[in-house]
Amino acid sequence: MKKILQGMVNTMNEVKPPRMTALRELHEAETGGPFSILIGTILSARTKDESTTKIVKILFSKYKNSKELANAKIKEVEKIIKPIGFYHVKAKRIIEVAKIIDSKYKGIVPDNLEKLVELPGVGRKTANCVLVYAFDKPAIPVDIHVHRISNRIGLVKTKTPEETEIELMKKIPKKFWLEINDTFVMYGQNICKPITPLCEVCKIKKSCNFYKSKTVF
Repeated sequence: MKKILQGMVNTMNEVKPPRMTALRELHEAETGGPFSILIGTILSARTKDESTTKIVKILFSKYKNSKELANAKIKEVEKIIKPIGFYHVKAKRIIEVAKIIDSKYKGIVPDNLEKLVELPGVGRKTANCVLVYAFDKPAIPVDIHVHRISNRIGLVKTKTPEETEIELMKKIPKKFWLEINDTFVMYGQNICKPITPLCEVCKIKKSCNFYKSKTVF
């Protein structure tokens, strides 16, 4: 796994150093701490990283914590997050989550999977993102990039992100879990794209089932 991760990083650095993912930027900025990462992950669904990062910063400049967001007017939140897809639904969702964090957990985001997935709209991917980016706890958040690349390379042979997560947890040593989402997402956005992957520059193509299948004559 170390060779795969390092090969991805080397490829990206040689082609063009990628910008940080939205969640990595939130992790580095620590604006609002774990709560901003939880809210940012919810907002990031079906939204470009650039938009997520920008909107979360604006949102948390107005609402500093779960109590303030819990008491926010939904129309005001909608105005802020309007550039993000499904903003009506997401505005309602993040206020609901803020209310639970404020009342049930006294403003402290829980740091375990079981409690996180009980929050409205928080599935395993979102919960795992919070564990990784907010608490540096080993987990494997599987989004479309992680799912696609894991199958292309041949790490797994699965049909759903949920299946991919289970298989990756079985096969990959825990010491690499924190790196997987960030590296795979950047690689999926910049190199191993859905439609036109840049196989010619990829430094791990010799170990990639997808590339091998393309080059068989």
